[in-house]
Amino acid sequence: MPTFKDPQTVSLSTEAVARAAAFADAVTSTVNYRDSNQTIKKKIRDDHFVSKLGEEAVSFVFEQRDCSVEGPDYTIYASKRKSWDADLKINDLEVAVKTQRRSAAKRYGLSWTFQDSPERRDPILDTPEAWVCLVVFEDLKDGHECVVYPLRKI
Repeated sequence: MPTFKDPQTVSLSTEAVARAAAFADAVTSTVNYRDSNQTIKKKIRDDHFVSKLGEEAVSFVFEQRDCSVEGPDYTIYASKRKSWDADLKINDLEVAVKTQRRSAAKRYGLSWTFQDSPERRDPILDTPEAWVCLVVFEDLKDGHECVVYPLRKI
């Protein structure tokens, strides 16, 4: 698969940002994160928005390399139908995408989080051969720029 070794900087299109925002607005009322003590709707919406920006950025980077990319998925699923499926398929390779805001990286350090609790556990943690693409959303700059890191196994 055409990949890269150095992080790639992407400026997202207005359309990509609008898709991410519309999804975040629509999905926020369908999720329940009380098990992780998260009940602030604005934070939940923002988490979904930033996640979709990361998926859009990864999709763009690989499409520019003539890869076949499936996703991001913008379907709003009923609570019982929500899944932990891969965020993207790149040339049929299932890829998880994790995105962090630059402002959070400045405050807490550059890191990405996977859900691991008795109530919800990201199944990727049970698959050490799984692929992940890490992204930083440059929220301290104007626009919607993301830095996409090369694919890696979890």
